[in-house]
Parts: sequence; structure tokens; C-alpha cells
Amino acid sequence: MSLAALLDLRGEPALVVGGGAVALRRARTLLGAGLRVTVVAPDLHPDFAALPVRAERRPYLPADLNGQRVVVAATDSEAVNDAVTAGARAAGALVNHAGDATRGTLRFPAAVERGGVQVAVSTGRELPMLAQALRERIAALLPEPGTVDAWAARREEAVRLPGAAREGALDALRADIRSAFGLSAGGAV
Repeated sequence: MSLAALLDLRGEPALVVGGGAVALRRARTLLGAGLRVTVVAPDLHPDFAALPVRAERRPYLPADLNGQRVVVAATDSEAVNDAVTAGARAAGALVNHAGDATRGTLRFPAAVERGGVQVAVSTGRELPMLAQALRERIAALLPEPGTVDAWAARREEAVRLPGAAREGALDALRADIRSAFGLSAGGAV
């Protein structure tokens, strides 16, 4: 069983072990979340040169795990990925084993963000194609940029109102949000 959570790890150190295409995708994901990324691999995909990462062209060493909050094992060697994963687990870091997600403690969901709304989809199984298809379907439903900001401003105004006026304003906002998604007026938002 997994815990679904969105973590704010901005500024935290992350280690990516591996220099291929999978490591590159994981590094971009970590950078997009604001982590400080170090990449360790004897050879690096050329696109790493354009990323703001600390790149060390050498084999992985267990000491590379010191102080890391997030670790990604993304080499083409199962033995190295297993060693990185075991070491990261022992060090208490969140770790993604790119070859077998069940061996790590961190999975990367298919995620989409638009208009201040972020949605992440995971199948809980090894079906990334399903998660990606669901992400695409959900993306089409997300509000346009600015809409969420307008709803948030309305909510902030509503909570400043006294008693019944506050409840009426919140009910109207709830109805507008539900209507925007083609939902009936009942139910909580």
C-alpha cells in the first residue's frame, strides 16, 4: 500500500545515479520540483549539459548518499541500482529504483499542472501507460490559467464575511466550481 502525498522538497539535495535517458527524465523531474540535483555516472547523456545539475563523471560510491534527501537509481546495471537503493533506504532517503519501482520507497507518478492545480496519477502497479493516459484525460478537464486564482480570491472574500453571508458566498462559489466541471449542485467541494 502506498501513501499518496505531494511533498515540498524545494532546495533539498537529490542524487541521480546514472547518466542515460531515464536518469535525464528523473533529473528534470527533480529540478522541476526545485531540488538541488547531483548526477553521478561515468557517461552522461549530452542533454545533461543544459541542466543546472552538479555532474560527476565517475562510478557511484556509497559515500555519494551522504546527506541526500532523494535518490534515484537509474543505471543500466541492476546490481548498481540495487546497491544504491539499499544504501539510500539505510540512510533514510526517499529512493526511486528506476528498474523496479517496487524496490524503492518513491515512485514518480504521471503528473500535470495547469492553472494552479496539480494532479498526480499512479496505478499502484507497473502500468505507466495507463497512468499517462489518465493524466492526458485529466489535463483536458483542468481549469484555464487564472480561473483557480479567481476562485481563490472569491473564497478569501467570502471567509471575511459574517455568518450567513459567508455561507451564502461559499455555497455560490461551490456551485460555480461544480458547474464548471459539469457536476450537479449537491456534494461538497
